Amino acid sequence: MNRKQAGIILTLLALIVCAGILAARVNGQVDDGTGSSLSSSLPFTNTDKQTSNTKDYFYESRNDREQQDSQTMQNLKSIIEDKNTSANQKTEAQKELTALTMARNYETRIELSVKGKGFDDALCLIEGNKARVIVKSKDNLNEKQSIQIQESVASVSKIKDVVIEAKQ
Repeated sequence: MNRKQAGIILTLLALIVCAGILAARVNGQVDDGTGSSLSSSLPFTNTDKQTSNTKDYFYESRNDREQQDSQTMQNLKSIIEDKNTSANQKTEAQKELTALTMARNYETRIELSVKGKGFDDALCLIEGNKARVIVKSKDNLNEKQSIQIQESVASVSKIKDVVIEAKQ
């Protein structure tokens, strides 16, 4: 991979991150036209709190992952751009950056695929040759749902070692 391709990949990744942050800010609070947000004007029951906590879990987990990935990417970029870094270190940093970018791409595609299967929300974390998928579900997952999730992960990332968790 040459520098131009790496630059394009990094630019696209930055655009995806920006679009995600913008979407979270836009969708975070809905105005009902009276100056107060709908979320603050609705009655708050125990199930609303539980749903809110789950939504917060998925939102916070994604946010933490984004921040950690951004920090790692910045560190790798600084290693690559540093003139005092050896060629081997630059090559290794480039490989790590490419792997991180691809893993992030796979995570996003898997999350969208799982949501497309009827789940309210999903979070995917890829670490090496292992994927962890957390889905928002009130009930425990049945075998058919687990197989669908595993097939989604395998078709997108070719990873067969999948841990699936259900979170309310």
